[in-house]
Amino acid sequence: MRLLRSTAIIASFTLMSRVLGLVRDVFIARFMGAGGVTDAFFTAFKLPNIFRRMFAEGAFSAAFIPLYARYMEEDGIEAADAFARESMAALIVAVAALVIFFEMTMPWTLSLIGFGLDRHIDPQTGISPYYLAVLYAQVTMPYLIFMSLTSLFSGILNTRNFFALAASVHMILNIFMILVLTQVVRMGWSKDEIGLYLSIAVTLAGIGQMATVLYGCRRAGVKIGLQRPRMTPRVKRLLHLSIPGSISAGITQINLLASNSIATIQNGAASWLTYADRLYQLPLGMIGIAMGIALLPSLSRRLRAGDEKGAKMSLNRALEISAFLTIPAAIALFVIPEFLISGLFERGAFTSETTSQTAKALRFFALGLPAFVLIKVFTPVFFAHENMKTPMIFAGLSMIVNISVGLILFFQIGFAGLALATTIAAWINVGCLVYTLLRQNKFSPDKRLLLRVPPIILSAIIMGGALYYFVGHFPANLPATIWVDFLGLAVVCGMGGIIYALSAFIFRAFNINDMRDAFRRAS
Repeated sequence: MRLLRSTAIIASFTLMSRVLGLVRDVFIARFMGAGGVTDAFFTAFKLPNIFRRMFAEGAFSAAFIPLYARYMEEDGIEAADAFARESMAALIVAVAALVIFFEMTMPWTLSLIGFGLDRHIDPQTGISPYYLAVLYAQVTMPYLIFMSLTSLFSGILNTRNFFALAASVHMILNIFMILVLTQVVRMGWSKDEIGLYLSIAVTLAGIGQMATVLYGCRRAGVKIGLQRPRMTPRVKRLLHLSIPGSISAGITQINLLASNSIATIQNGAASWLTYADRLYQLPLGMIGIAMGIALLPSLSRRLRAGDEKGAKMSLNRALEISAFLTIPAAIALFVIPEFLISGLFERGAFTSETTSQTAKALRFFALGLPAFVLIKVFTPVFFAHENMKTPMIFAGLSMIVNISVGLILFFQIGFAGLALATTIAAWINVGCLVYTLLRQNKFSPDKRLLLRVPPIILSAIIMGGALYYFVGHFPANLPATIWVDFLGLAVVCGMGGIIYALSAFIFRAFNINDMRDAFRRAS
């Protein structure tokens, strides 16, 4: 099945990017730990990332890809490329205006996501983290322009079934940041200087990412270039579809903004949540995001060809693959969070106390991991039908739940309550999406999916029990070096993976013939 091949390509490059991201975070944890300066950098880095996900990778891509696929299917490649040129001109104007607005108003607008930072003064630098966050955000904000164009070019490549290059560009950001972090000891930078140079690396990486996918489009024969922005009927249609999607994606990002803003009240909490977020983002990026990227073009093409049955089958297989990979990851993150966090991060400025606090958030995020992935799988179904409003409504509902429950839990159980609120909101969102798709007959679980999910859950539970046993009996007197830590992680996780694979095979959670058929070249 082509969907699994496409997902495997995207997931493989995403895995490499996430591994590099973990290496980057290991360096950040080593040199910066958790505290005011780290909170400032993570808060500043969130600003362009949030708007990137909201406009470029979120609403714009969700609206652009089905339309590009339609014009390519109905009017030919030249008409599709003309639409891409019109879209690029409109995108540049809109994003550039947004960046200029934030650059000019940063001292005030940053308070939306980091109002608690000015409550603290970093004891080492004597500088308010809020001041540093404003500086870092002004340096990183141009990244949004380059990543928006990267998203457009990537959408073109994905629609034309060139998934590898578009998936690989995300590694560039991590490579640039790692190069900066490898110079910390030699240059003797302080924490605030590390944050500044990392911010510069973010913007430079955006230029590199854009240049890479533009080169890929040229090699693929895409005829695209700069032109004067015009409000053509096709651009109007794109905007009509993008606006609800932007609101929907915006609501989702407001969830993150609200959690970050509340977390900054407690010194270090924004960093603890960010480190926990990094770990659960590893399987989410590999599975959920990769699946969503591969699924949207597939659904769009099938629906344009009138193949409703094939679209439903693609969705069922996407859910099956997602369940097979997501459920064991969620259980592992829930069962052994301290072991994973300490092995990856606990050295230098990252203390055992930071490990303990980060683990509290990671456990709650783990409970929501399947929901986060399911949202990525179900939402493209609406986008493929050019229905942006329904996900927007459900995202709005989840935002209300997340903020209200998050505030209550923050003052009841501390910062980890923000992670739990995010999980609760995600499951409510999933319930609404599934109910609507079932009612509209756009999704119906087939027999194969219903038969596969129970043994997947059982196999994952067995694996979780084994992981709990391995960690409980892991030698405590080993040398405290990074290589020993990583080797211990590899051994425990490797054993867990073997046990899960054997259990899944015994309980028939997957079929080898299915896997062989999926990777055949024939479509």
